[in-house]
Amino acid sequence: MPDTSTILAHLTATQEEAQGLEHGIKADEWERLVTRLERKPNLVELGIYSVMWSEHCSYKSSRRHLSKFPTKNARVIQGPGENAGVIDIGDGQAAIFKMESHNHPSYIEPYQGAATGVGGILRDVFTMGARPIALVNALRFGDPSHPKTRSLVAGVVAGIGGYGNCVGVPTVAGETQFDAGYNGNILVNAMAIGLADQDKIFYARGATPGNPIFYVGSKTGRDGIHGATMASAEFSESDEEKRPTVQVGDPFTEKLLIEACLELMATDAIQAIQDMGAAGLTSSSVEMAASGGANGEGIGVIMDLDKVPQREEGMTAYEIMLSESQERMLIVLYPDKIDMAKAIFDKYDLSAEVIGETTDTGHLVLTQFGEIVCDIPVAPLAEDAPNYDRPWNEPPKRTPLDPAAFDVPADLVGTLLKLMSTPDMASKRWVWEQYDRHVMGDTIASSQSGGDAAIVRIHKTNKALAICSDCNPHYVSADPYEGGKQAVAEAYRNLSAVGATPIAITDNLNFGNPEKPNTMGYIVKAIEGMAEACRELDFPVVSGNVSLYNETDGTAIPPTPVVGGVGLLEDISKSATLKGAKPGDLLVMVGGIGTHLGVTQYARSVLGLKGEALGTPPPVDLAVEKRNASFIRDLIGARLATAVHDISDGGLACSVAEVALASNCGAVVNVSPELQGFPASHLHAALFGEDQARYIFTVSGDAENALTQFAEARPDVPMLMLGSITDASEGLTFAVDVRKDQTFSVGLDALRSANEDWLPGYMNTVD
Repeated sequence: MPDTSTILAHLTATQEEAQGLEHGIKADEWERLVTRLERKPNLVELGIYSVMWSEHCSYKSSRRHLSKFPTKNARVIQGPGENAGVIDIGDGQAAIFKMESHNHPSYIEPYQGAATGVGGILRDVFTMGARPIALVNALRFGDPSHPKTRSLVAGVVAGIGGYGNCVGVPTVAGETQFDAGYNGNILVNAMAIGLADQDKIFYARGATPGNPIFYVGSKTGRDGIHGATMASAEFSESDEEKRPTVQVGDPFTEKLLIEACLELMATDAIQAIQDMGAAGLTSSSVEMAASGGANGEGIGVIMDLDKVPQREEGMTAYEIMLSESQERMLIVLYPDKIDMAKAIFDKYDLSAEVIGETTDTGHLVLTQFGEIVCDIPVAPLAEDAPNYDRPWNEPPKRTPLDPAAFDVPADLVGTLLKLMSTPDMASKRWVWEQYDRHVMGDTIASSQSGGDAAIVRIHKTNKALAICSDCNPHYVSADPYEGGKQAVAEAYRNLSAVGATPIAITDNLNFGNPEKPNTMGYIVKAIEGMAEACRELDFPVVSGNVSLYNETDGTAIPPTPVVGGVGLLEDISKSATLKGAKPGDLLVMVGGIGTHLGVTQYARSVLGLKGEALGTPPPVDLAVEKRNASFIRDLIGARLATAVHDISDGGLACSVAEVALASNCGAVVNVSPELQGFPASHLHAALFGEDQARYIFTVSGDAENALTQFAEARPDVPMLMLGSITDASEGLTFAVDVRKDQTFSVGLDALRSANEDWLPGYMNTVD
């Protein structure tokens, strides 16, 4: 038998400022804590304050800036503030989605860090009554030559695939990039999308006093303790010792939990429900209490921690409250539904216990061994948490890059092959082949299809959701305002390129230490740029996550505000991917010839420029983005386009190459300065420039007249005839000077080899 008196004495001992600092509570926060509490906290209370006031849970450095985001439009049902965002997709249905990070845990323990990131984001979605239908991931790794990169890639990809495949939800889209800036701090951002009926959506808010608190799912262990605090601190190279703070996931239990929760949700038993994510039982109980009451005024909670199902002996109240053990939920039931709820969870062999009740005290009260070990007001833990106006510096302005200052490469074939084989642009087949992309049977297009966004059918309908994730951290590093705009605009383009109407975004804002004014400047300007794009494109933020302190030994990651976009296809037959081009099709571009080489893949990989020498990113004209995207959606809706692709990384030449590879076709492309109206000194910009708001598409040769009529009705949209699609055996031919009959050509086999061989070759290399 444990010596309960000794344990209680330890748990209830008054803590001092020094202990607060050890828990991440700084001097000003300690003063705030003591003032709000009107006394010094004990150990349990200090632990609770430390996680609830961590950056990860409180958003204390970003909250005032996040308020700049537009969060509503005609289709938004629920914006930020709940477990996930909710949008109206018609017919009484809703799409529910969110993106979150698991960066620090994935660096320390790649497999479990990535796996539990998937599990956590799934719970955010099904907590609200949605059946998950798709997963997306956005991954950033260090330089391929770094000694840790290969093992991190292997572990993270295995963790994502292992969890998603076993839980039975398809992983349909994502992005994988490499850069030395992530050598000491990789990024693993996971997104989940689910479907629910609009009249059967469940919320964390709304609990009223006098109802039982129901714990369900896995038992609580010691894994993940202080996970939220760890995610709110800088790294050092020695932090692999923090492996015990990484949670351990069980996808088979998660699958059972999904089915049990959805079965219970089909009854009238639930008043409020919250998953146990970051900060575990602490955050779930506090957030439910803070948003409870008939009018959201807040309620109290009392819990007997001896009743919490535990898988390890001798756990203290401190450990129970801070554990981030996975596959757990907290539910407020109606009193007469306890037996029914227990029967459902017993059927799925899941722990299910009443551990407390809601009260009208406004306090979080915890007992262990029959004694009170915590009694603190809820409000200071939630809405009254610190909300800093961090000082910030305006990011430095760069000088634009002049394409004429750099010679056009003599070897354009070699240049194209080099770009297509760079780590960022190389095929990620090695990654996505490890993910089940078709489980559930509704995946229409995925990473395998080569489209700009995944397409997932809404079960038993002819509608579908389009889903993507996007960010170019190089753009954001060069100009966070324009880079933030571009991340949103790119998601908008990618959804439009498959024919979907963009509806809303979720985001994951990955940055360094916000206490550094230079870093904070990038955070502020990126958010402002994103907010402008969201407003102008009617593309609001409905959920998201902020991941700060992504630094190792004082070196921050590149600023990486990832955008997860969701759009609606009313009719799957009116959609497009890269795979539909056929010999005889016409090749057409929307938007002007490329002019901008600053911060492009070409500038980085071919010219070898770095830092300020890269210049400025391509500017984003949001009015043009909106106009051109509308044109493309209408074109697809008219069933004129056989294939569509937006022009982004690598510019026009690489976009054409990607369509050719996906469609297994060749192409003849006219990029001659004389015909297209640009100086010969800018040929590299025409081929590889990354000017925004541009697309290429193919249309059947028989439909040329129909295309002409379509375009005449939209004279404001610039459209250029580039050439035609040919047989695969003919490869790609680019006419670059019609007067001199100059061309360069590359075979499809060489192109495919360059694009597809790098990653498997890299991963199969033995150091």
